Amino acid sequence: MDPERTSASLTIGELAARTGVAAGTLRTWENRYGLPSPIREPSGHRRYHSDDVALVLETVRHRASGLSMPRAIEHARSHAQRAEHSVFAGLRRRHPELRVQVLGKPAMLALCRAIEDECCAQADRPLLFATFQRTQFYSASRRRWQELSRTAHGALVFADFAPPTSAGPATSGAGHGSGPLPVEVPVPVDSPINREWSLVCDSSEYPGCVVGWERPGDPEDGDRGRLFETLWSVEPLVVRDAARICAQLSEDFLPGSPFAHWDMLEGAPPRASAETRRASGVLDRMLQYLSRAYGPGDPEGA
Repeated sequence: MDPERTSASLTIGELAARTGVAAGTLRTWENRYGLPSPIREPSGHRRYHSDDVALVLETVRHRASGLSMPRAIEHARSHAQRAEHSVFAGLRRRHPELRVQVLGKPAMLALCRAIEDECCAQADRPLLFATFQRTQFYSASRRRWQELSRTAHGALVFADFAPPTSAGPATSGAGHGSGPLPVEVPVPVDSPINREWSLVCDSSEYPGCVVGWERPGDPEDGDRGRLFETLWSVEPLVVRDAARICAQLSEDFLPGSPFAHWDMLEGAPPRASAETRRASGVLDRMLQYLSRAYGPGDPEGA
């Protein structure tokens, strides 16, 4: 059997549901611009790859920024050639306006806990994602995440878990991300997110995300001296992009087990309110001071 045909498993209706673009519009784009480009079944039915979801979403995003359709497609295809293997790198590519701040582990932990308390705990049925690097790091927060997941639409945690067996919630027919407890997603040893500590809460009321890439090397102060290049945001579009990257990575790491809540990640969310922007500006400035304290060679941090 043709491996290309078997990997193209999405119908046009499923592609429309994941992207928020009507099936009729997708057919028009295909006829006029050659995007998306489906595989045709012997019956004539269209079948799409999961990569087509990202391609269509990128096209929509560039169109919303004011580009013509041909230019939007050109930019989207250029972006699609770089599959996202890292939440941190993916957000930097998509949102170069985000400020990178160097935070030590205590500051990183405080920021994550603040977003957990303000966003995860107060949001109405959010989608939650977190990368913990190592299983022992997640173990320290397991009970907290079990509680958070009870009121979430879905919760996924990434770490160096053992690969799942043929049975279990991560491989159930309903798709992972649909159970009452966090789905444990095993991360391959060579994946870039093994160096990342992230938290993503996608919701309409209290979106928020923080993603830290750990600098290599052994810290002089042990565990507390670990340093992270950090991005954070409460801007809904940034949070939505982080959630989409996590959802796609979960399908990459758990093949054959689709993410259950793509419908919640379709389309572009509304922009943050002026009040939220003001509050995040204050927190961002506070984190700048913390970043200086940890920045190597900075006289203010001496």
